[in-house]
Amino acid sequence: MSGMVWDRRSPFPLTRVERDSLERLVATTDQGRLLRRAEALLWLAEQESITAIARRLRVSRQTIYHWATHFRQRSGSVTERLTDAAHTGRPAGLAGRIDPIIDELIDQDPRDYGYAATVWTAPLLRHYLEAEHGVTASEQSVRLAIDRLGLRWKRPRYQLSRRSPTWRQAKGGSNGASLAAPGRCC
Repeated sequence: MSGMVWDRRSPFPLTRVERDSLERLVATTDQGRLLRRAEALLWLAEQESITAIARRLRVSRQTIYHWATHFRQRSGSVTERLTDAAHTGRPAGLAGRIDPIIDELIDQDPRDYGYAATVWTAPLLRHYLEAEHGVTASEQSVRLAIDRLGLRWKRPRYQLSRRSPTWRQAKGGSNGASLAAPGRCC
């Protein structure tokens, strides 16, 4: 009966084996998803309304229809038929691939890799990832990886050095101490 499609206008058909398995699952499972789905199917078989079941489980009516239809279309044990199918979802991002490379590379000098720069920048890291590892990433992805790794750096800033407190002495001038010393007066 597992290959049969359920007609929504008729009661939800369960064999004695399916009903016993669902009742056993309700009594023993610790997985909330399986429990809710098994209860919904049992209530459907008892001819409760879809609206009442959906309200009781706090899901949409369409969700109840999906559970029932998938249960009918799948084969295997009751637990396998109630379990979600494999989720393909969005493919894994670049984070798992570029984060370790950047983390290892960031402390090294770009000149050692043939670049004419003294610090790594996002565009430079992007170019390195593509050239050396064949990973195509945008500069934004590289910046996000740098942020995830908690890396911070500032570009070198040219700053005039402070004068030494004794700079006048070095030039043969006065630093204020010579004014207090006795000497020739004009």
